[in-house]
Amino acid sequence: MPGTGRQVASAKYKERCGCFMDKLIIEGMEFYGYHGVLPEERALGQRFVVDVELYLDLRPAGESDSLEHTVNYAGVFELVRSIVCGRPYRLIESVAEAIASAVLDRFQVAEAVVRVKKPFAPVPGRFSWMAVEIRRQGGGFSGRTQGGGRDA
Repeated sequence: MPGTGRQVASAKYKERCGCFMDKLIIEGMEFYGYHGVLPEERALGQRFVVDVELYLDLRPAGESDSLEHTVNYAGVFELVRSIVCGRPYRLIESVAEAIASAVLDRFQVAEAVVRVKKPFAPVPGRFSWMAVEIRRQGGGFSGRTQGGGRDA
């Protein structure tokens, strides 16, 4: 089965540059949201920790020293905040999917990895957090952002 447009664009990028993509990392974003299966989680809310890794060619930004050639991480932060603090989801898988989809729609990146951690999941026992990690491919590979105009 042929790949999606996003997968094809990512493969073309790798073929064109003959290299691995660079990575922009935003780790440990903390927000309060109302996601969960249990009614108490949806009523009381809890803290969520989100990590995002964006794969793109950072060479144009490194050479030009221009925000126009990279992804504005302040814009990514605000986008993630609006999703985690917005409408409630039952599953953190759905939260991660919404974040990945929004990031890939707004920013020109080849791939996004999203981790949503739930430090206080209602599970008996000791643990640091429960989490999901998803990896999704996007169509962009030019290293230019589409919006989020504040300096990084």
